[in-house]
Amino acid sequence: MKFDRASLEAEGFTGWLPFPDARASSAIPATGGVYVVTYAGGAPAAFLPENRGGWFKGKDPTVPASALTANWIDAEVVYIGKADQLRRRIRQFADFGAGKPVGHWGGRLIWQLAEPDKLRIAWKETPDRVPVEVEAEMLAMFRREYGKPPFANDPHLLGR
Repeated sequence: MKFDRASLEAEGFTGWLPFPDARASSAIPATGGVYVVTYAGGAPAAFLPENRGGWFKGKDPTVPASALTANWIDAEVVYIGKADQLRRRIRQFADFGAGKPVGHWGGRLIWQLAEPDKLRIAWKETPDRVPVEVEAEMLAMFRREYGKPPFANDPHLLGR
């Protein structure tokens, strides 16, 4: 699988919403599945000194610029996630990015990208598969293609 919009659409991904639209969209299914966040800002990416995401349990989501740079990959997909309920999880992600103290710590690096209007979120329902298994397969394929996970996945491994 290639990790660009055309290839993902061919694999069944739909949506491609900017995050402000995702916060209120009824088009996002309530079923389980996987989702991707894409960034059309190009490389190298510019980063903000402070993360715009919400502080959850008093923790600052900001990551040092050196870690952001080390994690950057010149790929359209910047995050791969899974959800038992896509609508709920994507809204949590969007709310976190809007500064709300929501428990969506994974993927927080995207909220330090300087051009958030170039982010899009798309999803794929997985009715016959467990979302965590599909996510694991996608992450493994991404690693084979790029040598490491997408920019905002595995933030506990910053700089690897």
